[in-house]
Amino acid sequence: MSRISRRDLGRGLGVAALGATVGGVPPVLAQAAPAGGTGVGGGAGAFPADFVWGCATAAYQIEGGVKEDGRGATNWDVFAHTPGKVAQGATGDVACDSYHRYPEDIALLKALGVKAYRFSVAWSRIFPDGKGKPNAKGLDYYNRLVDGLLAAGITPHVTLFHWDLPAALPGGWQNRDTALAFADYAGFMAGKLSDRVKHFMTVNELRCFTDLSYMTGGKAPGLKLPMGEVNQVRHHGVLAHGLGVQAIRAHAKPGTQVGLADNATIFVPAIETAEHIDAVKRAVREENAMFLTAIMEGRYIDSYLAAQGKDAPKVQAGDMAAIGSPLDFVSVNIYTGNTVRADQSKPGGYEILPHLPQSPRMASPWLYVTPEVMYWGLRTIHELWQPKALYVSENGCSADDPVAADGKVYDADRVMYLRNYLTHLQRAAREGLPVKGYFLWSLMDNFEWEDGYTKLFGIHHVDFATQKRTPKLSADWYRQLIATNRLV
Repeated sequence: MSRISRRDLGRGLGVAALGATVGGVPPVLAQAAPAGGTGVGGGAGAFPADFVWGCATAAYQIEGGVKEDGRGATNWDVFAHTPGKVAQGATGDVACDSYHRYPEDIALLKALGVKAYRFSVAWSRIFPDGKGKPNAKGLDYYNRLVDGLLAAGITPHVTLFHWDLPAALPGGWQNRDTALAFADYAGFMAGKLSDRVKHFMTVNELRCFTDLSYMTGGKAPGLKLPMGEVNQVRHHGVLAHGLGVQAIRAHAKPGTQVGLADNATIFVPAIETAEHIDAVKRAVREENAMFLTAIMEGRYIDSYLAAQGKDAPKVQAGDMAAIGSPLDFVSVNIYTGNTVRADQSKPGGYEILPHLPQSPRMASPWLYVTPEVMYWGLRTIHELWQPKALYVSENGCSADDPVAADGKVYDADRVMYLRNYLTHLQRAAREGLPVKGYFLWSLMDNFEWEDGYTKLFGIHHVDFATQKRTPKLSADWYRQLIATNRLV
């Protein structure tokens, strides 16, 4: 048998069911709806009529303009300019130049037909030193962006911290004062934007800006601290979230909804039987003990504290009450997962099965294709903690994305990935889980942190030399899904 590459497989599966024209806006196909269904909120494969489809980005990954209009330096500016830290020496100095080209990016969103856009605010544009006097020009930029989105009929969903920490804050997340500074910043932004923005997320992916930044060192600031200090960084991260929730509620207009975007560690049961499903629930609670579990339960569970022993975080009076502040929604970034099986001989009564050398994955080495985790992640979080509402705040994949001779990108492997994951999102919606919306990562190719520009997640190709944006096959697929509100 001849060797078939991952891309060849994806191209075959993706093109077979796609009826869109790359780079153009295809007509809405009325016949896409099955007999007896409308195609918009009804019929096989349909999503609820009020389901929110969106795209997501983050400030440092797309904005550029790092020295403009009073923006202060961030940990990622420092990290990216340190030799050897980022692939090919790349930085976010220009990125997608969205600081200047945001009207063009709003036009991309409008052409897709999305109802919402999740973006992050660069803390150092508002408070260049992380605290002190606010920078009016930085606030003006986000006012223009919000107003432009609303004028285009797109609802803004704002993340207040997506890893770009003001470099002037002493000690970064090792310093408890950073959590206090974040709360002040969060309250300020809620007061300024909540007349138009009704959905705020405090922080994005706690595990990434704590463990991957201060324990394994792959992300800014690139430290490898002993476990006791890592646990304190974790505590400051969840404390910042909790104090941020309180500050937003204190300063926001009535009706403002508050949550967070977390990349909780989530799992798929080896077999859909009661014992393995229960094992998944135990695993999610235990493996997220320092992050989402603490937030949803307002405490560190006993097994976590016992396992950490003398390295357990130092908690001050009132901390856990703040960390457990009630939320209006929980957003989950869902990319990949592991399989869990019940095993009473193991701690917690479960075993996490390793990925195998032949396990399918996308371009990023960590991104194993695990479509079922979309359903099981949402279901497990719902069953464990009963959040009022759930969103998928990120889902997408990296791909090689070569540009074809006609200048277009036929990313059929990304279409395959998205179709499979969204099949399981549709299952979650069909079974009545309170999932309200989905944000595809990402609107366009961008600066992918320590991978620089070597890993591409966008559904729009960006020529970083000219900043030209071009819809990929996946953009046309997503546009058609949104138009029909069902899998296509």
